[in-house]
Amino acid sequence: MINLGRRKFLTIGAGALAARATAAESGGGAGAGLALGFDHYAIRAMDWGPAALVGFAEKLEVDTLFITDLDVFESLEADALATVRRLAEEKQLRLLLGTWSICPSSVTFKNRWGTADEHLQLGIRAAKSLGSPVLRVVLGSARDRLTDGGIEARIEDTVKVLRRNKQQAVDAGVKIAVENHAGDMHSLELKSLVEAAGRDFVGVNLDAGNALWSLETPLENLENLGEYVLTTSLRDSAVWETEKGIAVQWTAMGEGMVDWKTYFARFAELCPEVAVNIETISGVSREFQVDTPEFMKAWPKGLPASYEKLRSWAKTGKPQQPAKPRPGQDKKKSDQEYQLSEIERSIAYCKSIGLGRKA
Repeated sequence: MINLGRRKFLTIGAGALAARATAAESGGGAGAGLALGFDHYAIRAMDWGPAALVGFAEKLEVDTLFITDLDVFESLEADALATVRRLAEEKQLRLLLGTWSICPSSVTFKNRWGTADEHLQLGIRAAKSLGSPVLRVVLGSARDRLTDGGIEARIEDTVKVLRRNKQQAVDAGVKIAVENHAGDMHSLELKSLVEAAGRDFVGVNLDAGNALWSLETPLENLENLGEYVLTTSLRDSAVWETEKGIAVQWTAMGEGMVDWKTYFARFAELCPEVAVNIETISGVSREFQVDTPEFMKAWPKGLPASYEKLRSWAKTGKPQQPAKPRPGQDKKKSDQEYQLSEIERSIAYCKSIGLGRKA
């Protein structure tokens, strides 16, 4: 397990500030002017409520805090959420809100918040109370590609839910950001969903790590979805070839294979007003046995053209070692230390290439 001590973090932080100063003197880094924040799922093991998350965001000196699960809040009543909003505003922090599947036929859908429509409506009301201009939602996961009718049927069902609730979103001033989540949709499929639902109130939560799960590089994913992006949940990745396909392992920012300077230069052109939110989920590799008939069942129309570029990229990668707790260490404590280390290093790296609007 990577265990970054406080002294080491402060050293990295000082280096990041020096790099930012250099970037400013030379006219700005790759992401100069882009807001920077984090997705709370990056530190999920902490089990922190809104106040603690706001405090951590203040410590990191970021611009945004993306809370992507309604269960983080003790109460979803308007008054309780307004209190959280005021706390964030005092820290000059923009809150963004997210929740989970709104596709009633997805294998991942849960009735925790009622029907799909009721879930979406609740999320919209909560976003309005928090002052979040967006609500992140998901369709499901890669398992939905194997369901009756395939991913096309799940997209159709999701579009119906979105359309039925358009007026509620418009009246609240909240746009819906659908994520490319856990291999459910390729960027071109997600693009079709947004266009079908109505891009006047529906857009994208861009997840660079999840792009590899749908067989595309992060940069190609950005090119396809950039004009639709409302929010982000980004992380670095390593990818390498295996006997039957490729393997992917997510990493802290700057420790994988993504050329972030190129990525954020293009990001700034396509969606300059969108915040860069980091969602580190590192330490575990996943193999995609693309060269097997079993895998192809999820892609009955054939692999997307983007896979060739991803496969070429994988040829340049090397296998990564999984993260492991120290011998005898409590797993919960290990997860907490690891997740804090990953997000702290990632935010420091992002600042070192010019991201973030706070000194």
